[in-house]
Formats: sequence, structure tokens, C-alpha cells
Amino acid sequence: MVDLDDEALAEAARHLGTTTKRDTVNAALRDIADRRRRAAAVERMRRMVVDGEIDFSAIEDGRGDAGADGQDVHGPGKRSAA
Repeated sequence: MVDLDDEALAEAARHLGTTTKRDTVNAALRDIADRRRRAAAVERMRRMVVDGEIDFSAIEDGRGDAGADGQDVHGPGKRSAA
């Protein structure tokens, strides 16, 4: 048996759109795991930008799908889906 904070559970259920305690707890667990996973991915991308592994100049310069070397990142003759 787990002792839950009923007010916190009710608030979580409202935010998550769940109706049972079980669904609320499971959805909350998934939500926090997803948030942490996304935060870690953002941090990895931030480090890649700082380290020069990601170059946003193609986007900023309006070159669309061009990579840092000016070549189409999809390869010769290939276009990205619009």
C-alpha cells in the first residue's frame, strides 16, 4: 500500500486528464521520465552547439537543407520533405 497526497493526486489527474489513481500515477511517472529524457537531449544538443558539432548558420542564412559545408544534407539530387 502506498500513502498518496490526495490533493496532489487530484491536481495531477486534472493536468493529465486521468480518472483513476492508477492511471494518474502511471501517467505522472511517464511524464517525469519523458521530461528528464527531453532535458538530457536538450543538454546534449547544447553541448554539441558549444563544441561546434551543430551549425545553425544554414538555417540563419536561409540555406535551408545546406549543411555547414554548404552541401545539401540529404545528398545529391535529394530534397527534404516540405
